[in-house]
Amino acid sequence: METVVNAKVKLIAVDAAFEGQRLDNFLMRELKGVPKSKIYNILRRGEVRVNKGRAKPDYKLVAGDVVRVPPVRIAERETVAVPKTLEQTIRDAVLYEDDGLLIINKPSGLAVHGGSGVSLGLIESLRQVFPEYRQLELVHRLDRDTSGCVMVAKKRSVLKEIHELLKAKQGVDKRYLALVAGKWPARKRQVKVALEKNHLRSGERMVRVSPEGKFSLTEYQLLQRYRDASLVEAKPITGRTHQIRVHCQSAGYPILGDDKYGDEEANKHSKGLGLRRLFLHAHSLSLVVSGRRISVEAPLPDELQQFLTRIELPAQQGE
Repeated sequence: METVVNAKVKLIAVDAAFEGQRLDNFLMRELKGVPKSKIYNILRRGEVRVNKGRAKPDYKLVAGDVVRVPPVRIAERETVAVPKTLEQTIRDAVLYEDDGLLIINKPSGLAVHGGSGVSLGLIESLRQVFPEYRQLELVHRLDRDTSGCVMVAKKRSVLKEIHELLKAKQGVDKRYLALVAGKWPARKRQVKVALEKNHLRSGERMVRVSPEGKFSLTEYQLLQRYRDASLVEAKPITGRTHQIRVHCQSAGYPILGDDKYGDEEANKHSKGLGLRRLFLHAHSLSLVVSGRRISVEAPLPDELQQFLTRIELPAQQGE
């Protein structure tokens, strides 16, 4: 059975409230229930038009733009209800809430949104758990295997305000904890290499260092050395896909538990010691919204904290 999400071609004039939003995110809102893969497919085939011309998924909408949205057919499927255990996990994961913003401590393994075989992501789950919030939208994304702070807007005005801060690369301070293979040098305070997305035939999204890529910068601070690993704090200045993971890899210190960009031997060793996930956690977030400073911290998950207690410190802290 198939269902028609959009029965006929729609021409949508972009309201000023949606100025600056990415085209793909705009379509996800307009075509609720359509898998992300289907949305990218109609974009790639040119079925979606902006002002009668083709547009890329990351095109930033301008007030007055006219978006052509084609009819979309998808396989009919039942709405997947949020399991009770996940509902409680999400309720317990709220780190901060006001009338315009939620900050969630996302668990590892939960995608931020559904699609590509994932029926329930964080945003779909939040909409079910908190049906009274009618305009929930992701402000930014975290990789599925990364845990920690994720911002979710409850109002369009808050979404726009934070997007402007992110675009200006100021006003939002995001910091991550990563355990990397090897001895990260204390003097290494930043990695600045251009990154380029590279989609494989399988559809898996990979990123690589490339002079043709986009400028990317991450600042680092060494927090603790272990015998075969280092705990670092990473502060992304730009916000590229998989940025911290690829920057660590390019510096020669891949993140432990990283199946995409990690070191196979180091991952095998850490798995033997009990690491079952990517050791990357968005542990703190600070920003100013409407003149009010918001600062939150997400404690290191128990499984990562316990892993740190199982690995050896160096014989001398200075080595």
